[in-house]
Amino acid sequence: MLDALTVAVAVTALALAAWCGHAAYRDQPTKDWHFIGMAVVSVLALAQLLVGIVQLARGERPDQGMTIFIAYLIGAFAAVPAAAFLSLSERTRWGSVTVSAGAVVLAVLEVRLYDIWGN
Repeated sequence: MLDALTVAVAVTALALAAWCGHAAYRDQPTKDWHFIGMAVVSVLALAQLLVGIVQLARGERPDQGMTIFIAYLIGAFAAVPAAAFLSLSERTRWGSVTVSAGAVVLAVLEVRLYDIWGN
């Protein structure tokens, strides 16, 4: 895995979590700007998914098993889009809370991916 990409995904996810958490604190639903932030984080997670697949295709293997690594890659890619979808159905402050929680989950998954790969 690319360490810089893993850090970039985790940091942007935590920034998104703080931003949406602040919106929830101010009793605001997710807005268009939040969805742009979610798109940026999702593109970074997609890049990581593609890098992980390419590395597996080149014959590199994670220390803790390929199956769990692939499952975490897919989960990391799906965390923020799933939260975005749920926030669309909940147009209150709880939609912002949902996105904030999904972004925190992504950051935690990034740390776990780093551990699984063996760094």
